[in-house]
Amino acid sequence: MSDKQKVLLFNPRSAKSKPRIPNSVLTIAASIEGVHEYVIVDGNLEDDPAAKIFSYLQSGEFAYFGCTCMPGPQLKQAIPISKKIREVYPTIKIIWGGYFPSNQPNVVLNSGYVDYIVNGPGDKCFLQLLNALCDNRPIELISNLIYRSGDNIIKTRKDELYDQDALPALPYEKLNSFYPIKKYLGKTYLGTKTIAYHSSMGCPFKCSFCAVVPIYNARWKGKSAENIYKDIKHLKEQYGGNAIEFHDNNFFVSEKRVVEFSKLIMNDNIVWWGEGRIDTINQYSDESLALMRKAGCKMIFFGAETGNDAALKKMDKGGTQTAAQIRTFAARMAKFDIIPEYSFVLGFPGDTEEEVMQQIDNDITFIKEIKSINPKTEIIIYTYSPVPTEGSDMYNKVLASGFKFPEKLEDWISPAWENFDLRKNPLTPWLTSKMIDKIKNFEVVLNGYYPTVADIRLSKMKRNFIRLVSAFRYKNGFYWKPYELKALQILWKYRQPEIEGF
Repeated sequence: MSDKQKVLLFNPRSAKSKPRIPNSVLTIAASIEGVHEYVIVDGNLEDDPAAKIFSYLQSGEFAYFGCTCMPGPQLKQAIPISKKIREVYPTIKIIWGGYFPSNQPNVVLNSGYVDYIVNGPGDKCFLQLLNALCDNRPIELISNLIYRSGDNIIKTRKDELYDQDALPALPYEKLNSFYPIKKYLGKTYLGTKTIAYHSSMGCPFKCSFCAVVPIYNARWKGKSAENIYKDIKHLKEQYGGNAIEFHDNNFFVSEKRVVEFSKLIMNDNIVWWGEGRIDTINQYSDESLALMRKAGCKMIFFGAETGNDAALKKMDKGGTQTAAQIRTFAARMAKFDIIPEYSFVLGFPGDTEEEVMQQIDNDITFIKEIKSINPKTEIIIYTYSPVPTEGSDMYNKVLASGFKFPEKLEDWISPAWENFDLRKNPLTPWLTSKMIDKIKNFEVVLNGYYPTVADIRLSKMKRNFIRLVSAFRYKNGFYWKPYELKALQILWKYRQPEIEGF
């Protein structure tokens, strides 16, 4: 391989604060370690990542630019920087990964400045693509790849999910040579040095609104409890990590694995959080739940979605989740002192405006019922936004309603579409401004009466004061124009988990 074949791996900014370990980029780095030289640029830790990137590219040693990209904030850096690279260095091959390009390959490849998309896991695809390009060999037999050939967009076959224990270890020390890992271990509700970690890929369910479903197609593979613990132990001993956010799509698929991990980490004084399903964890034994809590499991995120059983069925969540189960499970979690973090999606499509509004009202009532059952339940509210997954049934349905996704890649970073990707401004034809105002105003009042425990900057005095100010509105269902609460939340920089995590 010549000296001018280096790879620049870019992690665009994804949050305003508290950067996490860039696991997606590290996974790709691990796949090419020892074969291709690479550097990492993290937009979360650079004031001007473009300047850093172009200072590398000016050396003339780089032939490949790899960029991970989720919808929303990451596009704000990924799009203009990729476009500028194409203009200044037209021979550099630009490769995007992440679920935005996998779900929107046409708009990405039609941009003219993205050459290849890694469609799902890139553990093998990325290295194979680089080797083929370096040796001028054909690429059509490489799995997990999307690219343009003439006027056609080619999607190659998808590999089965790989044995996670057989994959190379993440190169934490190499990352540390570019950015001190301690900068990624931020102070959160969970701990003072919180580790972001992926222990599995995929999810065995096919919820119709989930963006990762087309990528994994109801498949899941997880690392062994022993190997998870080995990594966590290393990050604790080398860098001081004392808490974990498991960023798996579904950490709790296997009760056996969770129990084994809980036993291993029992005496390490590490607090942890993950995402799971109500109908899965509800099948866990009391012994398993008690063990998890003793081992540091403090909070679990669940997609409750709605209190309407018919709507849950339409979402094709799979499993057995019902409104009754959502209620009883919240009560069960209270017994084990594990905080259930329930997310709800308000504003699903309906046949009439009255039907949509009625469902919004019903979900608001249901959310308040959950809070009465277990006041510690954290509530995350999203306004329904169609998932941009080309060809899916829900995608086609929302297109039929008059909804349109951007046809140019640059349009995805307009202010309206940035908010769309955060599920704060859905731009959907069936949602009137009155409906959106009701959802947002209720959220403000709810967050006033029950401030999230995840906002560690909010003092006890502030919590008590905003709760007092919110009490009349919350108890009487008076959500209209809660300006006094908005002012306090702005003044105190209230942290919303649905946007900024912990």
